[in-house]
Amino acid sequence: MPFTALLDRQRRHFASGATLPLEARQGYLAALREMITDHQTQMAEALAADLGKSPAEAHLTETGMLLAELTHLEKALPRLLKPKKAAIPAVHRPARGEVRPMPYGSTLILSPWNYPLLLSLQPLMAALAAGNTVLLKPSAYAPASSALLKEMLDKTFDPDLVAVVEGGREQNAALLEQRYDLIFFTGSPAVGRVVMERAAKHLTPVVLELGGKSPVYVDKTADLKVAARRIVFGKLINAGQTCVAPDYVLAHRMVKRELTELLLQELARQGGPRSGPLPHIVNEKHAERLKGLLDGQRLLCGGRWQGLTLSPTLVDEPDPASPLMQEEIFGPILPVLTVNGREEATAFLRARPAPLACYLFGREKALTGMAEALPFGGGCLNDTIVHLACPELPFGGVGESGMGRYHGDAGFWAFSYPKSLLVRGAGPDLPVRYRPYGKWKAAVVKKVLK
Repeated sequence: MPFTALLDRQRRHFASGATLPLEARQGYLAALREMITDHQTQMAEALAADLGKSPAEAHLTETGMLLAELTHLEKALPRLLKPKKAAIPAVHRPARGEVRPMPYGSTLILSPWNYPLLLSLQPLMAALAAGNTVLLKPSAYAPASSALLKEMLDKTFDPDLVAVVEGGREQNAALLEQRYDLIFFTGSPAVGRVVMERAAKHLTPVVLELGGKSPVYVDKTADLKVAARRIVFGKLINAGQTCVAPDYVLAHRMVKRELTELLLQELARQGGPRSGPLPHIVNEKHAERLKGLLDGQRLLCGGRWQGLTLSPTLVDEPDPASPLMQEEIFGPILPVLTVNGREEATAFLRARPAPLACYLFGREKALTGMAEALPFGGGCLNDTIVHLACPELPFGGVGESGMGRYHGDAGFWAFSYPKSLLVRGAGPDLPVRYRPYGKWKAAVVKKVLK
């Protein structure tokens, strides 16, 4: 079915008001829960085919997070739909004010390949909870997941409500020529600029979930064993192909040597043969890019390839101007640099684009000021990446790492706009606001409006 015909059908469906009742939205979420629960085995198989994920990692990072997000939305939806009271100035009384969340209407979700199920279905459930229709375009780089998404969603929803479009760049370009009421994109900053440019043609609002080089600072006050363990955990999830993966480490000079040894131990433990097979790099193109980033670098471990699988790699003191330190790595490569303390680390980070995430290790009192001084979308103190698994923490970037927030309540509001309404009867109708404006009216207005 052509995109225009699909969009026309979805617009007519939205205009009918069918998506607005609470019961309809609860039904959409219940259908998604049943779909995910019934297809967990197939979802794990698709993720293994596309990225080499184990069943445990598939549940930890995708299906389990989807079910947790659904649980939050199911509980929160009646509260989110309840009109919010707003105070009315005395000069306009008697009246009442309220703010109601309204769906945008026809939405487009463009999802990436690195978490192909999570980053397709998580915004989808928020869009449906908010009362929208959805055109979903999965990434062609994850073909097994894309095919499964289409199969599952085609069986679960009428295309008037949810339609899945498969394909590559040609389909993406054609989809972006259409007019939507909202576009939700997850991917690279480079493609995000293209999406925003296309959306501007129709003045379409966008939510851009992008990436960047998410840094780690390890202070001299940190528990180094905990820091090493949690940094490596965040780095090795999905073989580093995570938008909030720790991209590089800035280590305080006083602890850099010890931290490096602990990182080597953790990489061997968490990324060694006994830990089971690691996910692989998505395709040969990205593997070649990672090989290029390692050219000329001093490797303390790793750097070995077996097919598309790269052994966990620690890089010592790369040049900050090298491609390794300029591009988002998106692989199991961890550079470690030395800084003299919080002030130098802060200056280093502020001189670079604001990242999607930032991770600080050390005593809370020592790092509170640093966390406030640095621009970043979200992050952790003494941990990595797990902030994105908390539905009540809005997730998103700032500057080049994105715009807009989702997860939990924020996801509902990403696909909603606040409609304001003042409600009053026919009387009483005070004459003070009507012409002619004499001195006494001006005096009353000045007294009331201040």
